[in-house]
Amino acid sequence: YHHGQLTFSLIYAFSENFVLPLSHDEVVHGKGSLLNKMPGDRWQQLANLRSLFAYMWAHPGKQLLFMGSEIAQPSEWSHDKSIDWHLLDHREHEGIQRLVKDLNRTYKDIPALWEQDFSDEGFEWIDANDADNNVLSFFRSSHSEEHLVCVCNFSPVVREGFRVGLPRAASFTEVLNTDAESYGGTNVGNMGVVVAEPRPWHGLDHSAIVTLPPLGVLWLYG
Repeated sequence: YHHGQLTFSLIYAFSENFVLPLSHDEVVHGKGSLLNKMPGDRWQQLANLRSLFAYMWAHPGKQLLFMGSEIAQPSEWSHDKSIDWHLLDHREHEGIQRLVKDLNRTYKDIPALWEQDFSDEGFEWIDANDADNNVLSFFRSSHSEEHLVCVCNFSPVVREGFRVGLPRAASFTEVLNTDAESYGGTNVGNMGVVVAEPRPWHGLDHSAIVTLPPLGVLWLYG
């Protein structure tokens, strides 16, 4: 029901140079933490938070994340005490921290995510309208025509046999999967690689069948 709110930012994303803030103002003054804003049980809340971060890092613009959110702190931030670092003794919170580390490292290593950040030449929707499946897909491009494909499944359902358009004939490496066990997920994915075949889909000349993890985001690089 909120699909259009997820895609609306791309209508004006290249009109200015934007920061993407999940800031101090989101987690103080009775607003609660990012984790506790999420719907569902604790597993779904954590999966939603992982998906939010992966979508945000793939979105054009520069990311800002306020302290405590990178470990999925359940309590609201307070200037009277430290971050709840003890949460890192728990696998699910340590997994969120590992995801943020990997997002930053992968972002740095893949020029498609930043080289044309403020130009519409660096972004193209694959499918912005699949509200029935709660799926969004797009790709980012570098000057050397390498691509980072981002596929988001914002439903709690595993989607097997899901065909997605791809920007070129290539083997795409699954460089990030927010449902990886190391992040606290269930390890639903594509065995590390997706191979494009010459079958038109989503207005593109190539496509592949993929498995989309529940409440998960995939990054495919090729």
